[in-house]
Amino acid sequence: MHLDHAAPCPERHTASVTLPDGRRRALRVGLGGPVGSGKTATVAALCRALRDRYSLAVVTNDIYTREDAAFLLREAVLPPERITAVETGACPHTAIRDDISANLEAVEDLEDEAGPLDLVLVESGGDNLTATFSKGLVDVQIFVIDVAGGDDIPRKGGPGVTTADLLVVNKTDLAPYVGSDLAGMARDAEQQRGALPVLFQSLRTEPGVLPLADWVREQCAAWAATHAAPDAGTAALPA
Repeated sequence: MHLDHAAPCPERHTASVTLPDGRRRALRVGLGGPVGSGKTATVAALCRALRDRYSLAVVTNDIYTREDAAFLLREAVLPPERITAVETGACPHTAIRDDISANLEAVEDLEDEAGPLDLVLVESGGDNLTATFSKGLVDVQIFVIDVAGGDDIPRKGGPGVTTADLLVVNKTDLAPYVGSDLAGMARDAEQQRGALPVLFQSLRTEPGVLPLADWVREQCAAWAATHAAPDAGTAALPA
């Protein structure tokens, strides 16, 4: 179940698809998942795969540090002005689901200062199976788990596993070393998610992040098709 932000948001915070100047805002994609599942490495790989096609930016969340943003900056996956960090000071899922104001402000500041943008990736800090994003913050969400965390995670369910638009089972290359049953994880994920998609991924082996990047491109195309440019001066997102 998605728990949307219940309190009224400040006036500038809006889920509207248009910006104050009339341009269509960027598609917002959230990435959540447990500690160590590979969210930041996945964000870095997505940036490398998509940065030549889309104008994109990243917001990271950590409790008391800016470690994830610092990693992306060291990796030079995007220009520094397109990467920003939110220090939540509490469980990361509260900042992406319950009180989303800090993340909304970070996203909107990026739109103002680095825009126009096609895509904003919002990465939650390491969390648990309850980490879901408010519909007021992101348009679609990806939940990342990894095989080293245990092949029973899909079976355990939780809103992150069961309701995310895409479930990514990461680090499949480690399965033989940690005794994880990938076929069993696939069956459990299908039972928990029904028709919602599941992607098994290893960033260390081919095809790497490319299937996930293709999925994000599909979301961008759907966003552009659903939300037509509000005026002739707004270009369509690349296909």
